[in-house]
Amino acid sequence: MTSRVPPGPFTMTNAPMVIVAGHVTVDPEQRESYLAASVVIVEQARAAAGCLDVAITADLVDPARVNVFERWESPAALESFRKNGPAFEHAAAMLSVSVAEYDVAAVRPLFGDGTA
Repeated sequence: MTSRVPPGPFTMTNAPMVIVAGHVTVDPEQRESYLAASVVIVEQARAAAGCLDVAITADLVDPARVNVFERWESPAALESFRKNGPAFEHAAAMLSVSVAEYDVAAVRPLFGDGTA
């Protein structure tokens, strides 16, 4: 079933957009190497079909936290990248993981008439 959005500053997509968001914790002494190992993943994801955005970044406040954000055109695009993307060799460095997928029903720009 497709949900309907009343007229207004909304943009519906044909397929549900997917956001992957959350954070992982690593030993603060290993955060820079963890981020360095993530560069190839970000580069390949951003070049992948259906990727709208990917960021794996150091938290500004917590020296053990790494923030994860991904935005994909569809679940199929995300799944394709997971099957065909690079292997992540530094999973053992993750002390805890709090990352989830979110299916997006509607998108609206945050500032005025800009694009989302």
